[in-house]
Amino acid sequence: MFKFADPSYLWLLVAVVFLVVLRFYNLWKRRRLMSRLGDKQLLAAMMPDVSRGRPTVKFWLLISALALMIVMLARPQMGSKIANDKRNGIETIIAMDISNSMLAQDVVPSRLDKSKMLVESLVDNFTNDKIGLVVFAGDSFVQLPITNDYVSAKMFLHDISPSLITTQGTDLARAINLSASSFTQQQGVGRAIIVITDGEDHEGGAEEAVKAARKKGINVFILGIGSTKGAPIPVGGDYLKDASGNVVMSALNEDMCRSLAQVGSGSYIHVDNTNDAQEKLNSELAKLQKGTTQDVVYSEYADQFQAFGLIVILLLIVEACLLEAKNPRFKNVFLFKKKVLSFNFSNDFI
Repeated sequence: MFKFADPSYLWLLVAVVFLVVLRFYNLWKRRRLMSRLGDKQLLAAMMPDVSRGRPTVKFWLLISALALMIVMLARPQMGSKIANDKRNGIETIIAMDISNSMLAQDVVPSRLDKSKMLVESLVDNFTNDKIGLVVFAGDSFVQLPITNDYVSAKMFLHDISPSLITTQGTDLARAINLSASSFTQQQGVGRAIIVITDGEDHEGGAEEAVKAARKKGINVFILGIGSTKGAPIPVGGDYLKDASGNVVMSALNEDMCRSLAQVGSGSYIHVDNTNDAQEKLNSELAKLQKGTTQDVVYSEYADQFQAFGLIVILLLIVEACLLEAKNPRFKNVFLFKKKVLSFNFSNDFI
């Protein structure tokens, strides 16, 4: 595995980009100035030893050397020793509803944003546990395969939006089936599916999917978000309306959520504007059996800056040996193109 020990130094590469932009700007100004002085061919004939390409080559050699030195400062490293890291935790798959109804704002700032905040807090409380993300609406897919990389989990979590799935609706059964198949093959580990939804199931079959998951030893928790009174769905500066022009009200179906949680040997937790749901969820997950999971990790890393340093030395040597002006001793030497010789035959040879 490749990594940088001090990646903050890589920000210095911005200076390299600035130097490149400055170089092109100076070349542009120089060309404008030369065009004002006279004809290009005449100027080239007056300066036969001036090379147009050599300064550019020298510049790119120096820029490349500078960029590689910045990479060296960041200390590139390669994993040199593999170890099996044993952890005692559970496996959790978050199945998050991202249908348009999750945009309703009966929970601040919205049902979807509140769900993301809840999951982020859940991740912050994890230590040796694994987490995966499944998003669903009329369809479903794995947003993040199960992992213990909590940084990646938060990054993928922030990218979640209803635009990820074009098929609208709410297919809970498909989401639960996909979540149940997303766990590892590790034995003796507590597993939980946490479904975050507003309780609208347009396709049916959710109860059968929960039963199938339970047979695999998976507990299914249902987090119902929203109000039972219902709330409009904001869409493009207005509210979603039905074919008759009436505003669609999306209400939480608590009865269905409680029924699914009971079948899945989990708990139903109502998510509102308080932090009660977070505390209840942490308490329920703590009851699950914690098993030993193994992860292959690199325990030692070896610095790889030596190779970069060698390349920097070679670039600087080439740059030092390359003159900006043409060497008059080799002006008649043509390495890349043939010299065209012309002969004038006078009348003396006729």
